[in-house]
Amino acid sequence: MLHAEVAILGAGAAGLSLAHRLTQAAPGSPRVSAVLVDAPPGPLRPPSRTWCFWEPGTGPYDAALTAEWRRLRVHGRTGRRTEDDIAPLRYKMLRSDDFERLVARDLARRDDLTRLEATVETVRGDADGADVHARAPDGRAVRVHARWVFDSRPLARLPAARTTLLQHFRGWFVRTGRPVFEPATVDLMDFRVPQPSRGLAFGYVLPTGRHEALVEYTRFSDAVLSREAYEDELRRYTRDVLRLGDFEVTATETGVIPMTDARFARRPAPSVFRIGAAGGATRPSTGYTFSAVQRQARAVADALHAGRHPLPPPAHTARSRAMDAVMLRALDTGRVDGAAFFERLFARVPMERLLRFLDGGARLHEDLSVGVRTPVLPMLRCAAELPWLARRPPAPGR
Repeated sequence: MLHAEVAILGAGAAGLSLAHRLTQAAPGSPRVSAVLVDAPPGPLRPPSRTWCFWEPGTGPYDAALTAEWRRLRVHGRTGRRTEDDIAPLRYKMLRSDDFERLVARDLARRDDLTRLEATVETVRGDADGADVHARAPDGRAVRVHARWVFDSRPLARLPAARTTLLQHFRGWFVRTGRPVFEPATVDLMDFRVPQPSRGLAFGYVLPTGRHEALVEYTRFSDAVLSREAYEDELRRYTRDVLRLGDFEVTATETGVIPMTDARFARRPAPSVFRIGAAGGATRPSTGYTFSAVQRQARAVADALHAGRHPLPPPAHTARSRAMDAVMLRALDTGRVDGAAFFERLFARVPMERLLRFLDGGARLHEDLSVGVRTPVLPMLRCAAELPWLARRPPAPGR
């Protein structure tokens, strides 16, 4: 049996971020012993992926960034372009493999953190602590007892919600034969792709050089596509819209992110907490998660170092969640044109302010100034009916 003050289950963005924050205590702060339990290689370990987020100036993971930008651009369906400098913010691209290497290097220097490779089978907690029962790759039973457990493993099923959409995408890392990309500017949303009858679809281009970029096709809808459908859309986008000419696909990535107004339980047992996407860190209106994960990890680590109760704070404010619920309902019912909705917002609101709004960092008057630039009547209708809608379990597969 292993004993520690903290057990962290899962070594994805949330688990590694919390482990890393725990090792970054200020001088004089008490050290916190921790066990980080990561699934063995296989289906329970997430594949390599790319996280994007924005923050002002430098950040703790800058040494692992693939790229960062200060200019963002949105293309409307008719070709109209909206482009802006987002200073003092920077839009950052971080590959999960690079993040894991950076954090692993720092964790290896600490003698108060133990890394364990095992498959978690059960977690039982009460007011005095929790027991984690797991199994090592060789079949050996492993038990960890901790005062606090932070569980970042994906939920087996999403909670009941009034609206659940999926943000699903496939991306190609491409290398072109001629210099076609603008390394200083991200194409955040490119609506010059066929639009579904409900929801929206867009292209997304993260240039890392004149010849290299991550090019993605993304859709917000209630069901994922076949792999062949994503490939067809990417071929059409790179050929007819971006006009890349000859290029090589060096790698691919695929993802599905739930966009839901469900209520995520952050404390399933007195000494057990959920963090990351399992704890509601994914922003319902955008699918961005990494920044909220960092806020949660910082708050939990600060509480533990100060000897306070370490309940993770809500990842997003109640006001942000309420506004997101209205937007999801509007998209799901088809009352607003998804592409026109976002194109209008980016054209009428400075991008730096809009990004702060999307991250929940805007003040009330700024939220209201964004809200009045949306289709007001359809949004009011959705807001009025939400209190009367039942929360239902998601359909199978979500």
